[in-house]
Amino acid sequence: MNYTIHQLQIFLKVVQKESITKASQELFMTQPAVSIQLKNFQGQFDISLYEIIGRKLHITDFGKEIAIIAERVIEELNNINYKTEAYRGMLTGKLKISSASTGKYVIPFFLEEFLSQNPGIDLVLDVTNKTRVIQSLKNNEIDFALVSVIPGLLDVEEELLIDNKLYLISNEPKRNDSKALIYREEGSATRSAMEHYYGTHNSKDRKRLELTSNEAVKQAVIAGLGNSIMPLIGIKNELLDKQLYILPADDLPLKTKWRLIWLSGKRISPVAQAYLDFIRVRKNEILDKKFKWYLDYK
Repeated sequence: MNYTIHQLQIFLKVVQKESITKASQELFMTQPAVSIQLKNFQGQFDISLYEIIGRKLHITDFGKEIAIIAERVIEELNNINYKTEAYRGMLTGKLKISSASTGKYVIPFFLEEFLSQNPGIDLVLDVTNKTRVIQSLKNNEIDFALVSVIPGLLDVEEELLIDNKLYLISNEPKRNDSKALIYREEGSATRSAMEHYYGTHNSKDRKRLELTSNEAVKQAVIAGLGNSIMPLIGIKNELLDKQLYILPADDLPLKTKWRLIWLSGKRISPVAQAYLDFIRVRKNEILDKKFKWYLDYK
């Protein structure tokens, strides 16, 4: 067999994305180039790695087993590179973080300086829904999860970062209770907070809309489709531009806390420990420098 490391990387990406098109986009290659390398890789095996049925790519059981091995091989190759840099005195390795979607307004500011100081570190940041974040944590696939509510039935440790403040938001300055309420999807921490709030404060049924991302909710409110309880952290520019307004409401803002969590008893890698040490030392400085507008907002 004469397959290359490049072919292993391409095959693994195709398996992960279940699509040649999506794999080519992430690999910054043309679709024909990925298809050729995939075909050449398949030519090394007598058993099918994948099938194309109705223009959809399906990975065979054999292909899935090869992908698992390919992932290990690539990981070990990365370790060789990291070990080489470590001997040169550079902190190297991967830092893997999974963040709930609204966390994209928080976590970059707690990463920028650390990554600048440690160019040998590769960041893997998955910004996704809360369900996937918790699943990644359960499977021990990541170093840290960024969440605003600690998941139940999991034994975790935490490092608090910043308050998560949620307000009632509209596209007009005066309150109009006839407007529909716009909710996040099931499983979202914001959805849970909003349902609890209206279950406590309002017995009237209203027309509901459900959207699957904070950005989608924000755009829907701007368009006038309804009001929503939203995290302040993600609407700074829209407030300044008067596209959105905070409405007065009893017992708001709701407050939780953005926090990094990790499994109790987890053997933390040197890179992850270095990041945790950095956060503990520099957190207050980052808050004062990057989030003063947010902390001052009452």
